[in-house]
Amino acid sequence: MARKDVFANITSPANTGAERRATPGYAAHGASRSMLNSLSELREKVALAEQYVPGDTIVELDPDLLDSSFVADRMGTDDNAYAELLEGIRERGQDTPIQVRPHPSAEGRYQIVFGHRRARAAKDLGRLVRAVVKSVSDSDHIIAQGQENSARENLSFIERAMFARRLIDMSYERTTIQTALSVDAPMLTRMLSVSGRVPADIAYAIGAAKSVGRDRWTEFAQQVERPTTLALVQTLIADPAFSQLESDARFEFLSKEIKKAERPGKRTNNASEWRADDSSVRAEFKGSGKSYSIALKAKDAGRFGRYLAENLGRFHQEFLTSTKAEGK
Repeated sequence: MARKDVFANITSPANTGAERRATPGYAAHGASRSMLNSLSELREKVALAEQYVPGDTIVELDPDLLDSSFVADRMGTDDNAYAELLEGIRERGQDTPIQVRPHPSAEGRYQIVFGHRRARAAKDLGRLVRAVVKSVSDSDHIIAQGQENSARENLSFIERAMFARRLIDMSYERTTIQTALSVDAPMLTRMLSVSGRVPADIAYAIGAAKSVGRDRWTEFAQQVERPTTLALVQTLIADPAFSQLESDARFEFLSKEIKKAERPGKRTNNASEWRADDSSVRAEFKGSGKSYSIALKAKDAGRFGRYLAENLGRFHQEFLTSTKAEGK
């Protein structure tokens, strides 16, 4: 499949002259101005990410000579999507080359910059993989890797957020990560907020969750910050049955269980009920420790309650007399 070139209009030679200006009547200020400035800053760096262009020399490599990127950007494998890719390459061949670089620490080997699934398909089919070999720095490596997946639009929100978190942990600058993910600073902050609050073991147990977007992940991150909710989720993901669910179903399952746990529980304290023979009044008794309460209900509850209040002194004396007689 041909790679979608989302920055073609920015990086093509035809656009190396005058800056594109806002359309008449459109005021570039506030968030809009910030976005335009961000795109302007990204433009130069995107050129680094456009690693393969027509005319690059394509070679055929043994998949066994290839090692994965030094930073993962996917959470698990979509078996159905991979099966479609494998069948497509079996029938039509590999349309688009992958990109690799000479391995920085293993002579004679290569490190995949992007195209891991195509390399895997070639290996599974027993074929050589078509590749462009370029010597790039680690920073340019992650920019190209991130841009490739952004262009294909096949990484979910949590995959991108966890990728950003790994790059932050590896001390990459935020501007480099923004370029790799094609996002502005506020969006990167949101991604890091989620990936910083959702423990990695929980995120990876859930998986890519392709249909779950930023807002629901943000809500989930807020929920698991509570110790009781975190403990509940950790218990649920440890159940072997959890891993048998599809990734999206895992997220939905946890969300439902969290909501159930947050509902007010049914009253389980010692409670009993008395009802008049004619059902004109009903009393519910609840007692715990030194506290005891009576709730009167039904049509005569008010009248009967006032009667009890007016005669509490007499009832108490009868109680004292009764307990003395019983020797209590």
